[in-house]
Amino acid sequence: SSDHSQEPPNNRTPGPFDGPQWPHQAPRTMYLSVAVLMGIVVVSASVVNGLVIVVSIRYKKLRSPLNYILVNLAVADLLVTLCGSSVSFSNNINGFFVFGKQLCELEGFMVSLTGIVGLWSLAILAFERYVVVCRPLGDFRFQHRHAVGGCAFTWSWSLLWTTPPLLGWSSYVPEGLRTSCGPNWYTGGSDNNSYILALFVTCFVMPLSLILFSYTNLLVTLRAVRTANTTQQAEREVTRMVIAMVMAFLICWLPYTTFALVVATNKDIAIHPALASLPSYFSKTATVYNPIIYVFMNKQFQRCLLEMVCCGYHPRGTGKTAPAAPGPCAGIAADGLRNKVTPSHPV
Repeated sequence: SSDHSQEPPNNRTPGPFDGPQWPHQAPRTMYLSVAVLMGIVVVSASVVNGLVIVVSIRYKKLRSPLNYILVNLAVADLLVTLCGSSVSFSNNINGFFVFGKQLCELEGFMVSLTGIVGLWSLAILAFERYVVVCRPLGDFRFQHRHAVGGCAFTWSWSLLWTTPPLLGWSSYVPEGLRTSCGPNWYTGGSDNNSYILALFVTCFVMPLSLILFSYTNLLVTLRAVRTANTTQQAEREVTRMVIAMVMAFLICWLPYTTFALVVATNKDIAIHPALASLPSYFSKTATVYNPIIYVFMNKQFQRCLLEMVCCGYHPRGTGKTAPAAPGPCAGIAADGLRNKVTPSHPV
């Protein structure tokens, strides 16, 4: 068969940069299935994150400080797609890491960097909502410089924790099916284990704690100001949105972090390469549903997006508006409590 023709004479698996890993690591159909999944992710994530960025550039009203972090998230997700998912797509079609060792290290670094920026963006997003709605700092006004500071923090913090493997504390290596690269969490040794533990605390436990703290306080505050049916309805909407946000975060990152910790701490554990690849590909799918949950649930983004996609024609019978003219999107006021969480004006 064509599969066996790829085998080296001594029947040993070729190196991850030398040739197809099938059927040694997994059947060829597994590689092609993952290639299809990554192809869908590349197209979908490019479209939805591209739309978020274009709409934000086009409509000045969307450039409120509280929306900066949403654009930061979209940029990070787009970079994960370009640097990770698209590379993984072509590698899975070929069955091995075709771009060589140095690009493997670069891909591992870029995907980790932008992935952690996206992950921390979700935490900063939650914290900003908490500061604005719960007012723990009294009359503090959230301004552009605070928003820029939040975005800058996500990149500098991520750089701090993703540069060490390039300098010798752990490394970036082919993982799972050997068609994508990431931190070395399965070779063992104190260097690798200490790095994985540090990454787990700084880039999973800390942002998750901040998200849970912020959204818990947010919901408590909304419950405290409950006055009328409209407020109760807004509270229910916000509650649903918060649950969706936390669940999406956990679905995306919990398998990856749990898996890395289990393998890093139990050296004798034998895990099938296909299974070892799943968490990594799972986290890459977040680039599609992140913008859908965080941005497209924002009513102002929805309206501006509709206006842009419909070329200035607003479907609700408001007639045509010139792109530069203030259309229905440009003059939206905040929609009750829900838009305090996804605000549509500078707070």
